[in-house]
Amino acid sequence: MAIETGIFVANLAATWFMVGLIWFVQVVHYPLFAAVPAGEPFAAYHRQHVRRTTWVVAPVMLVELVTAVALLLARPAFLSARVAWAGLALLTVAWLSTALLQVPRHNELARSYVDSCQAALCRTNWLRTMAWTARGALLVSAVAAG
Repeated sequence: MAIETGIFVANLAATWFMVGLIWFVQVVHYPLFAAVPAGEPFAAYHRQHVRRTTWVVAPVMLVELVTAVALLLARPAFLSARVAWAGLALLTVAWLSTALLQVPRHNELARSYVDSCQAALCRTNWLRTMAWTARGALLVSAVAAG
């Protein structure tokens, strides 16, 4: 397998891992925050959520980012520069949403549970969910077209 194809496969795998994970978070995990009792029970739950989630998502997000950038330099023949740039743009949306929308809400929830904050977390997370889903579809369509 050519290095370009290996980079693409790693990127595709990381992206689809994130697609599955973000849908689970969107549909199951974040809505269930509302079912955890407020006060210390929620604070303890949230600390564990952040710690455990970081160990799962950080390595995959980094692999996805590194391989997305690498695809700009070393693309397999079936992957156009336009698709590689579009994929990186969608990934940028997901990362910016994480940093600017979800992390601040998690920080607020770490201080204390507030219904409106939890609702905002669920609502704003749709941006990440759609960006990762579109990215996954874009990569699959590149394979199908190539």
